[in-house]
Amino acid sequence: MNTLEISLTKHSEINELQKISKDTFVEAFSNQNSKENMRKYLEENLSIQQLTNELLNSESLFYFARMDDKIIGYLKVNFGKAQTDFKVDDFIEIERVYVLEEFHGKEVGKKLLDKAIEISREKNAKTLWLGVWEKNYKAIRFYLKNGFVEFGKHPFILGDDIQTDILMKLQL
Repeated sequence: MNTLEISLTKHSEINELQKISKDTFVEAFSNQNSKENMRKYLEENLSIQQLTNELLNSESLFYFARMDDKIIGYLKVNFGKAQTDFKVDDFIEIERVYVLEEFHGKEVGKKLLDKAIEISREKNAKTLWLGVWEKNYKAIRFYLKNGFVEFGKHPFILGDDIQTDILMKLQL
């Protein structure tokens, strides 16, 4: 009971990946963004086709967080040319780390972050980096608490809204 498992996402689990992706994104951002921008983002960025393309990319990895066989969160890391900004071998990007709200505060996010650090070390990366929405204060606090520091900004497009992500990195 209440056993947390982190496992590599398989192509056969694409529907589960889409469900957790949409559920967690909506929980995290729907109250601060318009319905139209949310709808557009979900349709374009979290469609089965888009997620399949990402899952099949050999320079990206997805992991599910499961508790008692229920998928409660997930992680996506990119390396090499799959990274959104820094396409260098000694950097690895956390593109997504999301956990269902009901499991916040239960160390799930930390376990997913630990998995990203483990992958980074296995690939001899010197830097683990990510972008986090400047208004996602809870996530920013989480990353700061876990040793990340701010090092820049980049745009994030949600529907037709150009938002700002804070870039954060952890030196390994």
